[in-house]
Amino acid sequence: MVSADFAERPVKKLVLFDVDGTLSPARQRASPEIIQLLRNLRKQVAIGFVGGSDLVKISEQLSVGNINVLEEFDFGFAENGLTAYRLGKPLESQSFIKTVGEKDYQELVNFILHYIADLNIPIKRGTFVEFRNGMINVSPIGRNATVQERIDFEAYDKEHHVRADFVEILREKFRRLNLTFSIGGQISFDVFPRGWDKTYCLRHVEKDNFEEIHFFGDKTSKGGNDYEIFSDPRTVGHTVKSPADTMRICTELFLS
Repeated sequence: MVSADFAERPVKKLVLFDVDGTLSPARQRASPEIIQLLRNLRKQVAIGFVGGSDLVKISEQLSVGNINVLEEFDFGFAENGLTAYRLGKPLESQSFIKTVGEKDYQELVNFILHYIADLNIPIKRGTFVEFRNGMINVSPIGRNATVQERIDFEAYDKEHHVRADFVEILREKFRRLNLTFSIGGQISFDVFPRGWDKTYCLRHVEKDNFEEIHFFGDKTSKGGNDYEIFSDPRTVGHTVKSPADTMRICTELFLS
């Protein structure tokens, strides 16, 4: 039986959403139409977001006006759930640096920065390594790239496999650290301890006993940062190509 907090929802299911490419264009704001869909959906089922970015970035994309994004969702999972909220209240968090250790972390970051320095790509901007609570995010062109530069790099990367090649080198060199390298979004990939992918968030919802857990994401193929949770036997996975695709499938499944 579903927990008392969600007993009044007509459908005893949880619907989780990736953020970039699923609820909004990468690093851009969600449309008013998506926000309204989520509000309508929440009247029927429990909803949550699960993104690789930190809560500040996710809030920028999903907040409307002065409303706290955590008030719009039943569950909020930033950094794959390593920073987690249930009904607006924080849950236990995890630390990348405590798990990996300063010495190994510095060796990893030094190698990454040297590799990027020698990388021959059309443009480079700034913020090539972003340290987060539960992971690091690595971007060959830098997170300071404009929206158009991100789009251009994504197209370039599809042809030249810059991120995929980078990940393979890191995976081999730092095998002893037992890390996962997960490509997501348009310009970057995440690095975190094995098991800290998006399936990590599922431990936070087990006690609520939902009848089903649905997950919507765009990077669901192997190597993408939605793959593990999409293919997990505890979820019903849905692959989308855009926020419009998310709206269509959600409407068909839960609001028709």
